[in-house]
Amino acid sequence: MSYSALLTDLYQLTMLAGYFEKGMHDDPAVFDLFFRTPPFKGGYVVFVGLETALRYLSELRFTDGDLAYLKTLGIFKDSFLDFLENFRFRGRVIAMPEGTAAFPLEPMVTVEAPLAQAQFVETALLNIINFQSLVATKAARIVSVADGKEIVEFGLRRAQGPDGGLSEVRGAYIGGARSTSNVWAGQTLGIPVKGTHAHSWIMAFSDELSSFRAYADVFPDSSTLLVDTYDTLKSGIPNAIIVARELREKGHELRAVRLDSGDLALLSRESRRMLDEAGFPNVKILASNELDEYVIRSIREQGGQVDIYGVGTRLATCQGEGGGALGGVYKLVRHNGTPKLKVTSDISKSTIPDRKKLFRASHTNGTFLMDVICRENETPAPGDLLFNPRDPQKTIRIPAFAVLGPIRSVVMAEGVVTQPSPPLCEMADRCQAQLGCLADGVLRFDDVLPYGVYLSQGLHQLRMRLIEEVQKGYK
Repeated sequence: MSYSALLTDLYQLTMLAGYFEKGMHDDPAVFDLFFRTPPFKGGYVVFVGLETALRYLSELRFTDGDLAYLKTLGIFKDSFLDFLENFRFRGRVIAMPEGTAAFPLEPMVTVEAPLAQAQFVETALLNIINFQSLVATKAARIVSVADGKEIVEFGLRRAQGPDGGLSEVRGAYIGGARSTSNVWAGQTLGIPVKGTHAHSWIMAFSDELSSFRAYADVFPDSSTLLVDTYDTLKSGIPNAIIVARELREKGHELRAVRLDSGDLALLSRESRRMLDEAGFPNVKILASNELDEYVIRSIREQGGQVDIYGVGTRLATCQGEGGGALGGVYKLVRHNGTPKLKVTSDISKSTIPDRKKLFRASHTNGTFLMDVICRENETPAPGDLLFNPRDPQKTIRIPAFAVLGPIRSVVMAEGVVTQPSPPLCEMADRCQAQLGCLADGVLRFDDVLPYGVYLSQGLHQLRMRLIEEVQKGYK
């Protein structure tokens, strides 16, 4: 899907016009995209959206229609609109691979380009990456409590519009929901599609059994029957068993039954018992209805016998404590060869200046220990002294046994993508592998143990010097 150049905030255009008017538009600039706090009061974010973002950057251009509309606003000079006619992104992008576990303050994406180009793309990059990463993180949390059971994404009708529905499925898939009810996503993204039928199908027939028979007649090898329209245990499951027997006599098997209301733990246990006693242990039980990580955890704790979870509203809208949005930001860290930082009275909110490299320190067994942000000319090593970016008085050394490796790489140079994106399934596998390397305390939902992100000594010293210089200027 192509994105309009007008997918932006007006102030990006007014700043762009200002840079152009003042002759600053070609100044070299560096921006970092990062977040300060994980959503859902959790311990991590799954980084997603890079492929979409790079496609946006590659295709960025103002059409004649775009320029005609901007002219009607009456605030831009013709010389600036002429400049926009040939506006393209020709910069450099450094980023994590999609599916990487990311943590507060570390740059997930860095954009290096002339100031006009690097500034203008802020809104679109944040729109793309914040939402897809948020959904992927929510999906990963849901998958983490499902005990290996399948998660199907059911959220299209509650998603943030058609494009939101497509972006949501992409994030959910990388986060671990390996199939979807969204047919457009199936076509566009190559994700397996799955579905059942609605209560209206049942109600369109004279009785429940007739509706089940009709559906099984049309789809004898792929029927999932919705069993809670009238009474799950007294009507739905008994009628499903009748149809399952009739299918078997014809050489077919009922695939699954779906529970969409009531006490899902109790109903799934009883449904499993009834199906097993009737000779159908392979008929799966699919549960839906306002599911999220907390509800699924509760179902499992109560002995629920669910094989497949259909997760819709609370995944698509990212509901949950501390949910709803990922507060990713995009900050200038270098301009015209000079390191820059945003300073506030709270040092924990001060940005981290200049070009950087990002390393992950791992135990020899693969467990992630900490991440290290350093200056461009530094390479961290075991034994190095590190500084907490939120509280510089707290220091730590890289363990002697740690294995360090870079997390990011150049993914675009001179506006051209330098490495093809892997298949979505590989991104999803990366996500699961990454989360498998995190300590349990980082993954849990309550009393989360923050993952360590630290600054190298050189970067810490640069940051503190710049803070001191800024503060002196206001004394």
